[in-house]
Formats: sequence, structure tokens, C-alpha cells
Amino acid sequence: MTPLELLAPAKNLECGRAAIDHGADAVYIGPSRFGARSAVGNSLDDICKLCSYAHPYGVKVYATVNTMFYDHELDDARQLIGQLYEGGVDAILIQDMRLLDKPLPPIALHASTQTDNRTPQRVGELLKAGFSRTVLARELSVDEIAAVHAAVPDMALEVFVHGALCVSYSGLCYASEYCFGRSANRGTCAQFCRMKFDLVDADGQDIVHQRYLLSLKDLNLSDHLEELARAGATSFKIEGRLKDATYVKNVTAAYSQRLDAVVHRHPNLYCRASLGHSTYTFMPNVQKSFNRGFTTYFLHGRQPHIFSPDTPKALGEAVGRVKELRRDSFNVAGTASFTNGDGLCFLNDARELEGFRVNRAEGNRLYPYPMPQHLKVGTLLYRNNDQQFERLLSRPSAERKIPLDMLFSVTDDGFSLAAHGQTVSIVCDHQMADHPQRENIERQLGRMGGTPYELSSLTLPADFPYFVPSSRLSDLRRQLVAALSAPTRQLASSLATPCRVVAENHSSASGHVPAVLMQCRHCLRYSLGYCVRHGGQSPTWREPLSLRLSDGRMFPLEFDCRHCQMNVLAP
Repeated sequence: MTPLELLAPAKNLECGRAAIDHGADAVYIGPSRFGARSAVGNSLDDICKLCSYAHPYGVKVYATVNTMFYDHELDDARQLIGQLYEGGVDAILIQDMRLLDKPLPPIALHASTQTDNRTPQRVGELLKAGFSRTVLARELSVDEIAAVHAAVPDMALEVFVHGALCVSYSGLCYASEYCFGRSANRGTCAQFCRMKFDLVDADGQDIVHQRYLLSLKDLNLSDHLEELARAGATSFKIEGRLKDATYVKNVTAAYSQRLDAVVHRHPNLYCRASLGHSTYTFMPNVQKSFNRGFTTYFLHGRQPHIFSPDTPKALGEAVGRVKELRRDSFNVAGTASFTNGDGLCFLNDARELEGFRVNRAEGNRLYPYPMPQHLKVGTLLYRNNDQQFERLLSRPSAERKIPLDMLFSVTDDGFSLAAHGQTVSIVCDHQMADHPQRENIERQLGRMGGTPYELSSLTLPADFPYFVPSSRLSDLRRQLVAALSAPTRQLASSLATPCRVVAENHSSASGHVPAVLMQCRHCLRYSLGYCVRHGGQSPTWREPLSLRLSDGRMFPLEFDCRHCQMNVLAP
């Protein structure tokens, strides 16, 4: 039976606990240094607390140590990895292979997606180097994932299933460093791909003017988890270490329910990778959390409409169209209900995003202040801030419990209690009872309080004749909880012999930037309808094409049709 893991992001300890409560099988979190997200570092103490909270549920904690390093930082990074290991972290994600030049603690190694993991050959190299898991490139199709698994079956495969998409193959983007001196491989990406560009031909003519030509929609593979599992993926990753707890709660819960459904359909093939089940005070809905519109990206090959040229901001869920306008209000045609304070937005005739807040809602009649200037009858509205939903998520919104099937037995000198492979016992006189004891035994053993456990079933010997004091039953229960909650961790093989894999096309932290700033599977020829190979019309422009920022800087484009790839070049 194959365990399936839902892997959720943890911006901080609060988000990590929320992810666990809402159904995650593993969480990934960045330490205070070297975490590829410089804005969200966490103390060792908080990471240790997260491990203590996670492990009773069988939930694993992965630490991201996945920046590229300056030479003088390598020893500090290795020391940090040792501290993370001692603190209970189950695995580390790394990008810079120079960390492997010297032995590390016996902690599992995961190859970050920034090591450009898109071919069976690459994944095979990582397996030989001592990695137990590879985070595959987001651009891979389900067939390409299956091919990697078939070629390297001993490597665990982690795939992104939800969240923001980098337009360049991860680890191969140098645009932020080139333009702004902020390296994406050092955790300080300036989001070059979310900026406006002109698309200019060889004669200097604008083909497209001031659009977000490199800004992709967000990934959503919630309907394809079973397909990915069949292809060989075992870990399903939600992107979002910059996201707050409400995002983590909602998206984790939504995907946990989807993964449970896969397990329910195939109980002999799959199980969840951790223990327990979560109940929610809300109905999970990924449309209600931050999103730029959704795409399945390249899951089934090249698809249209994967980018969002009108805005890089969140649209949210479509809630209806404007039916009728008045001076200070309007009606919405649709089934959505609204609350005072809801945030709505729309694309105006110039395809620019306009947002406003609902000052007062009376059914489907909304009173914003001020009235949006470009709102028209028939305009499609989106809600990017649902006040009622946010209020639900701002409070405790899930409870996770591990059901226990307990076996209560008689020993030579007392009694024992067993569950989940743990057995505890007490010394206690065998006193004959005046009346049946099952009800009291079940009541006392079921008082789990604030623990992660709940009594699911209790098995007693037939015609159990003894009286057991409630205080002794409580002792048994506390011992069992302590045994079940004891720290456990599956250790990886120690890297006794240093080994090294040189990542293809990687710069170090030295500041060197190659001529190719981005390697993208997203192709503007195709997205604009001018890829003849995929049924588009013949281009009317003269190449080469370039992207032009609003400050006038030009970035030539190279169309590598042999590899179905678009490269963004340095000027």
C-alpha cells in the first residue's frame, strides 16, 4: 500500500500548526537563514515546537535550506542542518550540492525543485548522490512524471499541485538578479515576471502594449491527484510559504478532502501518510483564497490560457454580473450572497483591474463607497475578499483526532492497555466487581481531553469480572498517550562518504549571471496564437522579438522550438 502525503507550507509556527490541524501529512518551513524565502525565517525553537506538535500525528517536518551559498556560508549551513536534525526535523530540502562535499547528519535529503529536476537522467543522478526524494519541475506533464518514476522507481517524487507558478524553470531564473541585484536563488526574488511589458518586433513596432506577458495563473491540480498518484507521485505540495494562516487552513483542508477521496476509492492501493482525521467548521473552497485564476499548466501537455496578461493580482471567485446600476448602488445577477466589507473587483474596458469594498449589502443590492467609476451593466464581478469566510477562518476552524482501537487485558499482576502498537501496564489487585465495569472503563479511557487522540473502540476480555479504580484507569490512559506521543523519526542513511552532484546550468551565489535570464515552457508565440506547430496562424511580425519594460530596457526572446521552450535573454 502506497502512503500519499499532502505537503503544506508553513510561514511560521502558527501556519504549521494550522496545516497539521487541517489535514497535512507533512509541512515545510524555513529556518532563520538559507531558506530561499528571505522574508520568512523561523527560529530553531519554533521549528522544534512544530516538530513536537507534528510527530504525534505522524506528520513530518521538512526544513528548507535551499539557497545557493557563498563559500564562507557553507560551514554555517552544515552546522544549521545539524541543529535542525537534533531538533527533530525529518528532512531538509537543498539546492546547492556543495553541501554534500562533507558528511551531514543522518537526515533525509530532498532535492529542491530549484535543482532543475525534469529528466530521468537528472533524477537518477540525485538518487546516486544520496537523495531520497526529488521535487520535480512544475512544468512536467503526467506522462513525463510517469516516465521519471518508471526509470527511477526508488526515488520518491514530490510534485506541486497548488499555488503560484514561476514562469521560468525553477533555479534557472536570473532576471531578478540581473535587473535589480536581488537573486531568486538567494531568496530575494523581485518578481520580474509579474511586471508589465511591451512585446516588440525587430522593427520596433509594438505587438502587445503594456501587458503582464510573463505572469502565469495559479496552479490547481485538485481534480488530478489520483492521476498523479498513478503516475508515481507520492507527495503533493501546496506552494505558499509567504501565505497567512487562513490561506493555509482553507487550501490544506480542500486538498486533504480530495486526497481522502482518492484513498476511499482505492483502499487497497493507497493510504494517508499520517494519522488522524480532521473535522472543519467551514466548507473548504480554494476559489475563496488568493488566486490569479487557475490552470493545470502542462499536466496534459501544452494548453492555452495558462497566463494572466491583464493582472498579476488576485481575482478570486466569480460571483455574478452587474444587472442594474444606480447612482450609489447596483444589483448583482447570481446566486452568491454578500456581506458588508466584502472585497470585489472587475476588469474594465481597458482590461485593467479595479477593486472596491462593499460598504453595505442588502441582499444582492450592493452599496460601495465610492461607486466604481468604470462599472457597467453586464460586468463580471469577482470576490477577492469574503468577509464571512475570513471570519470563520480567523477562529479555531478544525480539530484533528487520531482514533484508537484499544485492547484492555488482564496481566499476572494487574492490567494492560494496547493501541497502535504500544502497550502499557499497571500493577493492580484483581478485585472482583459487584456489577459490570465496561461502561466505567470505557468512560475513563475515553477522556482524552486536549490530546490528539479519541477512543474509537474498546475490546475487553469476555465476561470481564474485575473492578479497576478510576484513578488506575486514568494512569493507564496517561501512560498510553505518553507512549504514543513519544518522539519518533525515521532516520536516513548517513552520508558517510561525501558526494557531489553538479547542478546543470546553475550559477553559485557569486553574482555571475548567464546570458539566458529565463528558460520558460510558457511561450508567447503559442499563447498569442502564432505557433504554427500547434495550429496557430503564421506570424505577421518580423523577428527577433523582445520584451520591453516601462523604463525602456529590452530583453530579446529566443524561441527554441526543438525543445518547445522560450528563452528570455540579457540585452
